Amino acid sequence: MKNCIFCRIIAGEIPCTKVYEDELVLAFMDIAPINPGHILVIPKEHHTSVASIPENVGGRIFHVGSRAGVAMKRALHADGFNLHLSDGTCAGQVVMHAHLHVVPRSLEDGFHWNWRQLKYASDSERNAIAAQISEKIKLGELSE
Repeated sequence: MKNCIFCRIIAGEIPCTKVYEDELVLAFMDIAPINPGHILVIPKEHHTSVASIPENVGGRIFHVGSRAGVAMKRALHADGFNLHLSDGTCAGQVVMHAHLHVVPRSLEDGFHWNWRQLKYASDSERNAIAAQISEKIKLGELSE
């Protein structure tokens, strides 16, 4: 994709600070980090949604992300890390090339995801929604 900034990084048209690369994925430093050490892990093939990524590539993205998280804990003496992936603009995806954020965390970093916690009106509502999702999984409707 000509206009995709991540595709241009993969092609070497835009520089990045690489931390890992193989035939399927590239991991590099985020230029606007939540915390110092924040990296992005991206598939080398252009995919706007995680739903279209082949299973072996998706597995590699999360494997590299988790290993990078462990490495940043050791290197930066972090207390933990977040793996964060947004799929779609309504979910907060800004660059329309699927990517996994790996964010080092400390107990005192002051960052909060601002999650809200809703409640289901009833167990039957929760069960009905679970059944709808389960049925779509069984039908193989996992790709977009």
